[in-house]
Amino acid sequence: MTEETLRLSGEAGPPKRSMRQAIALYTERDVLTVSLLGFSSGLPLALVTGTLSLWMKDVGVALTAIGLFGLVGLPYTLKFLWAPLLDAVDIPLLSRWLGRRRSWLLVCQLVLMAAIAALAMQDPIAAPLMVAACALVVAIASATQDIAVDAFRVERLDTAGTQAAGMAGYVTGYRIAMLATGAGVIALVVYFEEIIGLPRSTAWFWSYLLAAACVGVGIAATLFAREPKAPERAPDAGIGARLAATTVGAFREFLTRNQAVAILFFVMVFKFCDAFAGTLTGAFLLDIGFTKAQYLEIVKVVGFGGTIVGSFAGALLARRYPLVTCLWIAGVLQMTSNLGFTLQAYAGPDIRVLTGVILVENVTGAIGTVIFVAYLSALCGAREHTATQYALLTALTAVGRTLLGSSSGALAEAWGWPLFFFLTAVSGFPGLVALGWLQAKGHFRVLAAKQETDTIDAGLRPAPGG
Repeated sequence: MTEETLRLSGEAGPPKRSMRQAIALYTERDVLTVSLLGFSSGLPLALVTGTLSLWMKDVGVALTAIGLFGLVGLPYTLKFLWAPLLDAVDIPLLSRWLGRRRSWLLVCQLVLMAAIAALAMQDPIAAPLMVAACALVVAIASATQDIAVDAFRVERLDTAGTQAAGMAGYVTGYRIAMLATGAGVIALVVYFEEIIGLPRSTAWFWSYLLAAACVGVGIAATLFAREPKAPERAPDAGIGARLAATTVGAFREFLTRNQAVAILFFVMVFKFCDAFAGTLTGAFLLDIGFTKAQYLEIVKVVGFGGTIVGSFAGALLARRYPLVTCLWIAGVLQMTSNLGFTLQAYAGPDIRVLTGVILVENVTGAIGTVIFVAYLSALCGAREHTATQYALLTALTAVGRTLLGSSSGALAEAWGWPLFFFLTAVSGFPGLVALGWLQAKGHFRVLAAKQETDTIDAGLRPAPGG
């Protein structure tokens, strides 16, 4: 069999690259753009979740009220409801200049910058409703930006290699942004308050305002980006007709594929074991005797490094091996990494064991994320439905996190930590069974053939916007 035939059958990976070529891939314009957009996507999340909660606690807001602010995160779960808008509707004037994807990105980023700045000006004690309103606008704009970034990434990165590299860069940018708006903003508050001597409310104001300015990275990336090729549209189709056609068409195009139900089941269960274990990691470590400082030092700092290493390792795997092989590797790794927490349960508060366990967990978890997102991206075949289908698929992956997260505490109490984490590893088997079924039915041969066609098409057409 020739290399071309092997690739089309799903039995060979993308063409091998030298180390220099692999490194150069991350400096390509499209991959670099996606990396910067990852920073823009990761920026708002902490500002309306953990950092906002800490701000409210710091100025004396009651815990009950702080807990209610968790509802501000709902747009991230429900974003699939308005995803069809980004496929069907053009932004007046801007779309003629920037194109559909970049115009949506720019609008979201401008709204984000204004909303974060408005949030900085609020007083959580005197005007909690205004804080909630501003935070909700930030969350909606952020979730909408995520839809636009995902659609841009899937459409602009045409090959499996660039998809994997782009996702590694995206994860890196996302994590750096979360670190900046989490630990970074808190460090700024401490600096302004304790070193400069500003009042507490002023310290939080300037810290959030500087975070708003960081949205400029995303704006620069949007202006630097090249617009993906847009699908043809009927010239007489109105917005309502396009919206209805996009919504119905996204479902119909996906559900009429071979093994559609099995694909959806696989998407839902593949990350079950990660979702099962991840919900209680913090509670587990505190329960067996680690301090909050040790938790932050190892889980957040060491874990951050592991995530970056795992992201690039996942991209390397995706460039060297077929997608189905990568999914098998990721599935086995994420199951076995959970057994590390069983070891930790027996070892107790041993910092050396924890360092190893967290490194393994974050490296393997990031590998799984890059590979799985590459798979989800490959599933979004029709450009006229990219934003809608990707948002629906990612919402489906959240089912496991939501269902298992709600029951994991009771199961851990009933079984004890060692058995609990062993069973979280076992919960990965349904995903592997579904993966084997899809491979046997030729699902990955179809995806490989599609990616080959997309790569050829990408090489023939001129690059939009430059």
